[in-house]
Amino acid sequence: MPLQRLDRLSTLAPELWDALVPSAQPFLRHAFLSALEDSGSLGPRSGWSAEHLLHYEDGKLIAAVPGYRKWHSYGEYVFDHGWAEACERAGIEYYPKLLVAVPFSPVSGPRLLSATPGAAVELLQSLPGYIEIEELSSIHINFTDPMADALLAHEPGWMQRLGCQFHWQNRGYRDFQDFLDALSSRKRKQMRKEREQVAGQGIEFEWLEGHELSETQWDFVYACYANTYAVRRQSPYLTREFFSLLAERMPEAIRVVLAKQGSRPVAMAFSLVGGDSFYGRYWGCLAEFDRLHFETCFYQGMEYAIDKGFQRFDAGAQGEHKLIRGFEPVITHSWHYLAHPGLKSAVNDFLKQERAGILAYAEEARAALPYRQA
Repeated sequence: MPLQRLDRLSTLAPELWDALVPSAQPFLRHAFLSALEDSGSLGPRSGWSAEHLLHYEDGKLIAAVPGYRKWHSYGEYVFDHGWAEACERAGIEYYPKLLVAVPFSPVSGPRLLSATPGAAVELLQSLPGYIEIEELSSIHINFTDPMADALLAHEPGWMQRLGCQFHWQNRGYRDFQDFLDALSSRKRKQMRKEREQVAGQGIEFEWLEGHELSETQWDFVYACYANTYAVRRQSPYLTREFFSLLAERMPEAIRVVLAKQGSRPVAMAFSLVGGDSFYGRYWGCLAEFDRLHFETCFYQGMEYAIDKGFQRFDAGAQGEHKLIRGFEPVITHSWHYLAHPGLKSAVNDFLKQERAGILAYAEEARAALPYRQA
């Protein structure tokens, strides 16, 4: 089945793309993905080139994948640097590769966007032939949903990789105190102390939706975001223009909490909402305050989720600091198709060993949750 390649999402009408995207998925919407491209956050100089693949039937778009040709492995959160290094030592070309994912966001969701399951299968079965024609080393589909997992499990040549994130579940809490009451006494006291330390520094918080922020406030948001990279001597993935474009194109999905000392903003956390989920994405501060990160990124988001009725709070990658604050281990999935038979065999052996370690880690993490035992 021939696939149509789309190098810029803005050339496709938003309603055609969004008709394939579940309404609860803000990261896959035309507005989000096109803002990444149009703002210059993606492009050849960044090592990311949009390569969305479309499947038409009788002139109608019935399936698509958000694809990117990659010349490195940064910004993916499913780490295959070791595979690339092994290829370099063996004289095998690993880059460029094809990545199906949401750039810079380790958030699970649909990757095989389709009007019907049959259309998704047709598109999926066309991918190996596509990379052979394009002379790409591999395809990587990161942070998949259960539908994609079920389809990929029945296709030859695909290898599954597991990961572990930490998400907070709102179990019908009336307020933040109700959540604290579900914790062990020691953990409850620790969280109260952390929140009191922040309040004791004169920090207060203001929540804003996308349409409520001025360009001056977006300047501050970006300065905070960029600073998290600057302190590590790295360049930020996103440009300043991305935030303005997103605020213009999908303001209803944006939530920003500003931490203020008096009238002066000192930190922020940027989030998106969709369906019953709250997604914490970016954070930053311009001065050091004790425990401010935990309050701004976690406790404020948990409290907001309770108040607005969101059932799940996905605060991104990494975890132990989330675990002790009530975020529970969640297994994530990605799938990999490698053209080189020797590389495929070696990676398959590695993934079998890694899988056992990931499952054991998640089980151990679950035993360390701060909730009171029944």
